[in-house]
Amino acid sequence: MQILKARFALRASASHFRAWSSTRSASTDSKTVDYKPIRSVLVANRGEIAIRVFRACTELGIRSVAIYSEQDRLQMHRQKADESYVVGKGLPPVEAYLSIPEIIRVAKENDVDAVHPGYGLLSERSDFAEAVIKAGLRFIGPSPFVVQQMGDKVAARKAAIEAKVPIVPGTDGPITTKEEALEFCKQHGLPVIFKAAYGGGGRGMRVVREMSEVATSFERASSEALGAFGNGSMFIERFIERPRHIEVQLLGDKAGNVVHLYERDCSVQRRHQKVVEIAPAPGLDPEIRNRMTDCAIHLARHVGYENAGTVEFLLDDKGNFYFIEVNARLQVEHTITEEVTGIDLVQSQIRVAEGMTLPELGLTQDKIHTQGYAIQCRVTTEDPANNFQPSTGRIEVFRSGEGMGIRLDSASTYAGAIISPYYDSLLVKVISHAQDLSASAAKMNRALREFRIRGVKTNIPFLLNVLENQKFLNGAVDTYFIDEHPQLFMFKASQNRAQKILNYLGQVMVNGPATPLATQIPPADVKPYIPAVPLVRSGHDLSPEAIKRQEMTGENTAVKPPKGFKEILREGGPDAFAKAVRQHKGLLLMDTTFRDAHQSLLATRIRTHDLLGVSPYVAHNFSNLYSLENWGGATFDVALRFLHECPWERLEDMRRLIPNVPFQMLLRGANAVGYTNYPDNVVFKFCDMAVKAGMDVFRVFDSLNYLPNLILGMDAAGKAGGVVEAAISYTGDVSDPSKKKYDLKYYLNLADELVKAGTHVLAIKDMAGLLKPQAAKLLITAIRDKHPSVPIHVHTHDTSGAGVASMLACAEAGADVVDVAVDSMSGMTSQPSMGALVASLQGTPLDTGIPLQTVSEYSAYWEQARTLYGPFECTATMKSGNADVYLNEIPGGQYTNLQFQAFSLGLGSQFEEVKRAYRDANLLLGDIIKVTPSSKVVGDFAQFMVQNKLTAADIEARAEELSFPKSVVEFFQGAIGIPYGGFPEPLRSKILKDMPRIEGRPGQELAPLDFEKLKEDLKEHYPEVSDQDVMSAAMYPQVANDFFRIRDKYGPVKHLDTKTFLVGPNVGETIEVKIERGKTLDIKTLAISEEMTAAGEREVFFELNGQLRSVFIRDDQASKEMKIHPKAVKGDKNQVGAPMPGTVLTIKVKEGDHVDKGQPIAVLSAMKMEMIVQAPKAGTVKSVSITNGQKLEGDDLICTIE
Repeated sequence: MQILKARFALRASASHFRAWSSTRSASTDSKTVDYKPIRSVLVANRGEIAIRVFRACTELGIRSVAIYSEQDRLQMHRQKADESYVVGKGLPPVEAYLSIPEIIRVAKENDVDAVHPGYGLLSERSDFAEAVIKAGLRFIGPSPFVVQQMGDKVAARKAAIEAKVPIVPGTDGPITTKEEALEFCKQHGLPVIFKAAYGGGGRGMRVVREMSEVATSFERASSEALGAFGNGSMFIERFIERPRHIEVQLLGDKAGNVVHLYERDCSVQRRHQKVVEIAPAPGLDPEIRNRMTDCAIHLARHVGYENAGTVEFLLDDKGNFYFIEVNARLQVEHTITEEVTGIDLVQSQIRVAEGMTLPELGLTQDKIHTQGYAIQCRVTTEDPANNFQPSTGRIEVFRSGEGMGIRLDSASTYAGAIISPYYDSLLVKVISHAQDLSASAAKMNRALREFRIRGVKTNIPFLLNVLENQKFLNGAVDTYFIDEHPQLFMFKASQNRAQKILNYLGQVMVNGPATPLATQIPPADVKPYIPAVPLVRSGHDLSPEAIKRQEMTGENTAVKPPKGFKEILREGGPDAFAKAVRQHKGLLLMDTTFRDAHQSLLATRIRTHDLLGVSPYVAHNFSNLYSLENWGGATFDVALRFLHECPWERLEDMRRLIPNVPFQMLLRGANAVGYTNYPDNVVFKFCDMAVKAGMDVFRVFDSLNYLPNLILGMDAAGKAGGVVEAAISYTGDVSDPSKKKYDLKYYLNLADELVKAGTHVLAIKDMAGLLKPQAAKLLITAIRDKHPSVPIHVHTHDTSGAGVASMLACAEAGADVVDVAVDSMSGMTSQPSMGALVASLQGTPLDTGIPLQTVSEYSAYWEQARTLYGPFECTATMKSGNADVYLNEIPGGQYTNLQFQAFSLGLGSQFEEVKRAYRDANLLLGDIIKVTPSSKVVGDFAQFMVQNKLTAADIEARAEELSFPKSVVEFFQGAIGIPYGGFPEPLRSKILKDMPRIEGRPGQELAPLDFEKLKEDLKEHYPEVSDQDVMSAAMYPQVANDFFRIRDKYGPVKHLDTKTFLVGPNVGETIEVKIERGKTLDIKTLAISEEMTAAGEREVFFELNGQLRSVFIRDDQASKEMKIHPKAVKGDKNQVGAPMPGTVLTIKVKEGDHVDKGQPIAVLSAMKMEMIVQAPKAGTVKSVSITNGQKLEGDDLICTIE
């Protein structure tokens, strides 16, 4: 009701004004002007400018009328008007707004008095102005004759010459052929600029500096002008180098009065389109300003100009200025003139159209002054990091920047708005106003930083770079400013974490888990209890103040954890560390819970989220650990492949929370953390980066105990500054005299070689749990006697159930360190129980010094956390350990995996057969050391035998005719090294036949990897890749590429709790996601739409921090039945995707064509801009996926080149 009263009051006051005004006539310069009030205005435009005019009408009490195309039925401008009507039914989007008969029809049918053209579209079409007037309506703008004269570049030049205004040499009239263009260029020389003869705004504009480019540039510019303005005629003029682009704002009335409202500097341009405008022009000489404004007014009077318009000039560095053109309409950047003069240009336009004179409006030149500086930034839906290609789609998030000194002129700026490819990319104009240029720039900078726009790309990062450039802040810009400052295009990518996480949640809810789940056991709905970290040694909990500080800093600031062996290593280096370990009186423990334990029991699936949860407790209560094994082995691969986490970030995050305990990793010698050989420089660089990220102890092993591979890894770890813990992989049974191959002498000789090679610590790696107590006593005693000063570290698995007994035997025989896992993560194929070892040694000389209660609290956390990983729980198939491991010798982690595989294939009953085949395969291979990757060779061989019902005898008899698994063939070729005792013959020769064989260390012949080239290749698709990402790609090329793609799409999913990560949230559930210190997302899942869009997408609704958000997720299963255009796979260099949404104008290739790199494939058009899609590489076109006239979305597949 209050709004209606306000509207009535406005109109009543306007009526009184009209009643007074209708009694008078104005006479100026012998011209008599009749006043006729305007009661309704139709705006023949759309978007932001239409809303700008509607607002002026509302303030004047005038009824506003909007028109809209069918495609614009949801656009905001039609809602802002008092009335709105569709035009151009059945016409394409732009043509609807160019349909003069339709617009006139709407105006006549709805009692419209006047038409405002806005800018663009029909605003500079004299035939439109003429049609409006002939229909008995008023045109809010210059007369049709002036519109025609000023819109015709040639007529405008002629008028400028007559008015004695300086001009640039150019064509006498519009030209339509490339031959005419060539003739002009030959006559007048280069450079020249092509301009659309019947339109502006940078459309159809090209600068040409080479004669060879004249024809093609003319064709492109003419085609663009034809699409934008309906006429492809061009105007050519000499191109002035390094000018400033200055335009003078004019306002004239029907009585012949003309005033200027000072000038604007529009020099910050890209593709001849203004990006940032300033009023008044900074540093402009007052004398030049006076001459320039005088020329503009003189020209306007010469042609009888009325209403608002702009005269544009180029100003060179010598103070000479040249007439460019007259924009016989309102300009996009009129806003900054309004801000510095305080004059409402749109209201003035309407008043002038009614018949009021400038003096009556109080607009005489002596009363017009500027105050301060205003800047306008055009925020567009263009991607500045991708050559400003148009970005279309749905705005998922919109939050604007506001506050004192900021004005926003916009249209479709709200969450849910659809940005189409049919119109200009302008989203919102941001205008700042302050007393000086630097203050205005600061306000603009602040406002732009407050914007949050998600779903489409914007040019805000580019605008911010402009605003922070010192040359811009000094006002010393010209039209080359953008071209000469490449740093403007260096952007820090927006993280957009919240929206990406919502997309991930939606993806899981619509399409199911994003990582394969191995069993039907669901993750438990539990939040593991994290035991309190003591404030002081007396055991008091942290104070609320300390907890608050921890929340704010991300670290425990209440009390530093006790010092441990990490301090010794930090201060004295690896030698001092090894000496301290050897001198330690009790038994030291390495905790495998953070790596090998869950690798063995839970398919390596423990996430960083749950590791970090208990990390502070570990730091405060296990400071006397020898080390914490938390990296390497399979964790690197699985983090990238299945958990969508960066393993390097995991390591750094753990180091931040556990600063006092040495970290230990498993390094596969020359294989690093992969399953293949790498160039030597890769292994050395990997170790160096690992140390810098927080790694301390490198357990270096080789899957065959092949010394050349092992020593390479030792050298790499040692050179990086790490503690080298060379490991002897154990198999067989040194306590069984009948087993001759791997006897005590074998292991002692290996120990001698590793000590000689400079290991700091000597490790026994019993990966299958074969080390019986008696064998342990024999082996450790022998090594200790021979190497009394070298620390000995023993690793085992508890598959047989004898692990605790064996580790106690090792300790009593002289081992310094043994591996354990916390109780709830121990046993079976994991390591022996930490609690059992601790309890067994309490009160003895080997006492670990770890309180059993502390172990119990630690275990309680993991007992609950383990239930989150039900889908990967080994107990789904494995109910206990099994002593038959002494027969089949299957390593712990592999034992679990093989059993999983057998059950998943419905072959659970055949697992015993698989185990027997494993033993036979091992013997066929020569009874080898079995640990990744050699264990995989044996496993593949065993499964091959079971699936094909082959016995060992069958293999030996039919080896020449069988097709063996790839890993078996590569093993016999020597791809992972040479096994102890050599390869079994004649089996090797039968399998390989004439295949090549590798002699010596496999990696020694590999050329060094070019990391810089790899990084450049990755940056083509992932510009923000780090050196750590590059190393991940060196280890696992395809896996890393998939991870980068998922990270780009879904953001830091590592911050999600584990249940949500695996299976998504329930509808109605609220979760908290802490993305960084002091930033927590509160996400409530609301609903999933039952209906799909035409693109096969379902809308998923959330509340994010109390605000409604939604994401569209393609339903993979349901959309299979729909015909949806395929997308180019990011990172696949054979596939060419659409660089922007748009319409296919021309297809330049066909299937089977050979193309060179850079050769045009297709031409697309969007937002009035044409884009040539070029071949990214040379090759043959395998398929073409588009047709002429087809509308494409971004990344839609265009063709495949091989």
